[in-house]
Amino acid sequence: MPRESLHSHVCHYLEEPGNLEIEYFSILGTQRAANNFHAFWMEFEYGVTAWWTTELYLDAQKTFDDSTIFTGVRWENRFRPLKYEHFINPVIYVEYEHKSAADKILKEVEGHDVESDFANSNAVLRKEKNQEIETKLILSSTYKGWNFSENTLAAKNLSNSPWEFGYALGLSRPLALKGSSKRCSLCAQNFIAGVEMYGGLGDRDSFGLHDTSHYLAPVLAWNLPSDWTLRISPGFGLNDNSHRFLFRLGISRDVSGFGSMVGKFFSGKR
Repeated sequence: MPRESLHSHVCHYLEEPGNLEIEYFSILGTQRAANNFHAFWMEFEYGVTAWWTTELYLDAQKTFDDSTIFTGVRWENRFRPLKYEHFINPVIYVEYEHKSAADKILKEVEGHDVESDFANSNAVLRKEKNQEIETKLILSSTYKGWNFSENTLAAKNLSNSPWEFGYALGLSRPLALKGSSKRCSLCAQNFIAGVEMYGGLGDRDSFGLHDTSHYLAPVLAWNLPSDWTLRISPGFGLNDNSHRFLFRLGISRDVSGFGSMVGKFFSGKR
C-alpha cells in the first residue's frame, strides 16, 4: 500500500499496481466470563490496477486454555471510481467471507456483535459455518497532511438473516510532513499516528445502538525504508457489550514489481 497510509480498510489508498503486500496481523483480546484469546491472520494484497486492489485473508485463533483452530478465509476487493484526488475520495469495498463462528479477528464490528458471542468453547463455535457478503462505502479526505475517513458497512449472511450494519471513523497524520535528506529509519516522517472508532449499528429489523459494541483505538505505524511497516493499536471497549481491551499488532512487507516478476517467470524471460 502507499507509504502514507495508516489503515487501508478505512482510508482511500490502494495498493500500487503490480505490487504485492504480505502482512501478518494479530489481536490479543480479553474475554469476561470466558478465556482470553489471540487471533491472527495473513493478508496477501495485490494491486491489480490503479483503481482495483484485491486481497486474500487466512484467519485463525488460539483461545487460552482451549485450542488453536483455523477459522476461515476472506476475499476482499476495493474499487476507487475516481482517478484523481478530490476533497472527498470514495472507495467501494466488497468482501466474501467463509468462516466459522469461532473467528475472532474483530477487523470490524457489525450488527449486534457483542463480547458474549465469543464466550462458548472453540469446539462449539467452530460447528457454526457462515458465508457472508460484506460491503462498505469508504469516504476519505486529506488536508494539510491530515487524513479523515469514514465508512459505513452493510453485511448479509447468505441465509435468511437480515442485513447488518456498522461504521468506522479514522483520523491520522504523519509526525512530520517534510522528509529528511538522509535515508533513516527513525525520522519523524516515517511515523504516522492516528485514532479509530468503530462499532455496530444493529440490523434491518433493529437498527440503532441498542445491544451493540463500540471501540476506540489509537494507532501508530512505522514505515521503514526497507519497505517493512510495523503497526500497533491498543483498543478500548466503550460499553458493557464490548471487550474491555484489544491489542493489535501488524507487520507487513511490500514487494514492488511482483506482477512483472511473475509475468517474466511464466514467459521464460529473465
